[in-house]
Amino acid sequence: MSEPPGAAVSLAEPAPATDTPQAPPAARRVLPLRRPGRWIATVLVLVLAAQFVNGLLTNPFYQWDRFGYWFLRPTILDGLLVTLEVTLYSAVLGLLGGIVLALARLSGSPVLRAVSWTYVWAFRSVPLIVVLLFLYNFSALYKTLSIGVPFGPAFFSFDESRLATDLVIAVVGFSLHESAYAAEVVRGGILSVDQGQHEAAAALGLPRRYQFRRIVFPQALRSIVPNYVNQLIGLIKGTSLVFYVSLLDLFGSAQSMASTYPGDIVPLLMVATVWYLILTSVVSVVQFSVERHYARGATRTLPPTPLRRLRAALSGATARVRGEAAV
Repeated sequence: MSEPPGAAVSLAEPAPATDTPQAPPAARRVLPLRRPGRWIATVLVLVLAAQFVNGLLTNPFYQWDRFGYWFLRPTILDGLLVTLEVTLYSAVLGLLGGIVLALARLSGSPVLRAVSWTYVWAFRSVPLIVVLLFLYNFSALYKTLSIGVPFGPAFFSFDESRLATDLVIAVVGFSLHESAYAAEVVRGGILSVDQGQHEAAAALGLPRRYQFRRIVFPQALRSIVPNYVNQLIGLIKGTSLVFYVSLLDLFGSAQSMASTYPGDIVPLLMVATVWYLILTSVVSVVQFSVERHYARGATRTLPPTPLRRLRAALSGATARVRGEAAV
């Protein structure tokens, strides 16, 4: 019997109908990727760290009993207070000067741009110790300073040597030096703000000062804070140079005591080292808090705190160990 034209002929046998459900395929477990190189490097680093800590604690040359004696001595704490004063005043004045220099560099006035560029170029080229020594001998060049009409009569005059104490010299020198670097940090942060933010603020008819203070500068701080904190940490360590202008800071006090007690040189150096580590650690914690504050609105979730990161790392390591042990 012939098929009608256009009918399709199937050569395959039809599957027999059955009411029995098919068994699902066997579940396959995903095996974790083995990384023996990572484990070997981790063990090697832990062994080296353990050797370093063991040598640090058991080597009698460090004289940890003398370290404990000097750590909280009034002489060391007085030097620490000087370090904090110089750092605080110089950081604030340096940042304010850097903001002014950055705005002058970005202004439309060619004179302000030229002066700002020249200032940054000069103080980034001259070593800090040269600036401090120059200011320390500044009274030899100008014995008196006066305030009055330019190229005219003076209203007030005062002795420069009485005004320029050792602390003032250190603060002025560090502020002048830091403001040159802070100017580039602030300028880079302002330039990192998207141009559309400037255009949107201008389209709303906001005053220029309001645009900068409430829109541009808060966004620029996300870029300014990490870079300027690096400068601040360098400033904390750089305060050791004030020893050369007759100001005993933390390092100067430790060095002065080491010259009096030559048998305690290493413990005194360790005291200064630990105090510098504490100061930089505090600054790092403040930096994290400030960055986390200004990250709101820029990221969907705030960055986790160090404690949360530690917990997540321990949980992940434990899970990996269990997974590999089960294999």
